[in-house]
Formats: sequence, C-alpha cells, structure tokens
Amino acid sequence: MPQSSETDRARAQLSALIGQAADGDRQAFQDIYNLTSAKLFGVCLRILNDRQASEDALQDAYVKVWRSAGRFDAKRASPITWLATIARNTAIDRKRSGGNRVMVSDDAIKDMAADEQSALERLETKEGADILNKCLDGLEARQRNVIRTAFFEGHSYNELAQKLGTPLGTVKSWVRRGLKRLKDCMDDG
Repeated sequence: MPQSSETDRARAQLSALIGQAADGDRQAFQDIYNLTSAKLFGVCLRILNDRQASEDALQDAYVKVWRSAGRFDAKRASPITWLATIARNTAIDRKRSGGNRVMVSDDAIKDMAADEQSALERLETKEGADILNKCLDGLEARQRNVIRTAFFEGHSYNELAQKLGTPLGTVKSWVRRGLKRLKDCMDDG
C-alpha cells in the first residue's frame, strides 16, 4: 500500500504541475522537466537509438507539452502516460522523417515507459515487464511481430503491409486483435 500511496501522490503532483504550466507557470514547467526528462529521454532513445536525435526529439516533445498542457485531462490518462505518449509520438515522427529503421530487441520491451493504472502501471516493474513478455509470447506469431514492429519500431500500418507483402486491412486486423488479446492478458496478469 505505501508504494501505491506514493505513486498516487507523485501522479497528483505531476498533474498539478501540468495544470500550472497550462497557466504559463515556467517554474512548474521546469519542475515537470526535472521530474520526467530522464524517463522521456529513455522513450525517445529506445525509438531512435541515437543520442543526438533523441535529445532533439525530447526538446521538441517538451515544446509540445508546453503548448498543449491545457489539454491534459487527468481523467483520461495519468500524467506520465500523457507525457510519454507525446515523447513517443515525437520520436516516431522524427524517425519516420529520417528514414533510419532500427530493430528493437525483446529485452528493450522490458524498459517500455508507461505509467497508467491497470496494465500500463505494471510495466514500471520487473514483474510488469515479465507479464508483458509473457502476454506477447501468448499471441500468434504474426500478431506479436506486427505489434512489436508497429509500436516499438514506429512503423505505420502501410509500412507494415508493404514490408510483409500483406493487404493493409489484414495488417490492421492483426494489430487490432493482437492488442485486444494483449490488453486482456495484461489486465488478467
């Protein structure tokens, strides 16, 4: 229980800071950066696999955070999930525009950054990473491969369809069904 209480306090603090940043509070924004930059840099680095590109993506992500802080809704996502999503999407955009593709090992999945109540919160722990890997291993091979490629390498559905020589609708279907099975497994885990 103490860890849950500590997690709740950290989540409330970060939510409050985002709200203050939305009102133009530069010190609150600096506090957000100090509390989250290491984690968000890790998100960018896992996607881009290049320190300089990751630093650039992180800077772009924080510019987006500053501009969109007023749209944060604590009822829809935890603050760290919201921030990590912005960093992830920024890194994926940068990767797509640069064109370099880097394979992500299965071990890198264990370090996936997310923090949301239920399945996503457990990813912060070794136990959560083990559950994720077990759940991924429980998927059909093609579902597991398209999910890893789409979410951990940043490929679009179109890129996956071309890479696999498979119709776009089929790839979307594999991802959709795989994600549903993965979510169900993580919720049960």
